[in-house]
Amino acid sequence: MEDQATTEAPSSSPSNPGVDTGAAPGPGQFDWPAKVADTVEDVVTAVHDRLVRPLTVVARALVFGIIIGVMAIVLSVLSVVIVIRLLDVYAFRGRVWASDALVGGLLVAAGGFAWSKRGARGAGEG
Repeated sequence: MEDQATTEAPSSSPSNPGVDTGAAPGPGQFDWPAKVADTVEDVVTAVHDRLVRPLTVVARALVFGIIIGVMAIVLSVLSVVIVIRLLDVYAFRGRVWASDALVGGLLVAAGGFAWSKRGARGAGEG
C-alpha cells in the first residue's frame, strides 16, 4: 500500500497555477478529516455524558415512580376490598354495613393521624 503523500499530485504555486514548485505536502496536511471526526466524536460524547444520561435517569425515575404509584393505589384498593369481604363473611355474617363502617372508621382514623403529623406551611404559601 502506498503512502498518501506520494500518491497526491504535487502542489502548484498560488502565483503560477499549474507550475510545480516541487514541494511535497507535509504529513499533517491530509489527516484533517480524521481530526475533525475525532472532534465531532468528542463533542457528541460530551453532550451525551452531560445531557442525555441525566435526562435518561430522570425519565426512568418518572416512569418507575408512576408505575410504583399506580401499583400502590391498585394494591391498597384491592386490600380494602379483601378486608371488607373477609369481615362481611366471617365477622359480621352478611351485614355489609358493619364491615363498611369498621373499615371506614379505620381509614378515617389513619387519615386523621396523618393530618396531625403534617408539617407547617411556609410563610409564602397560603
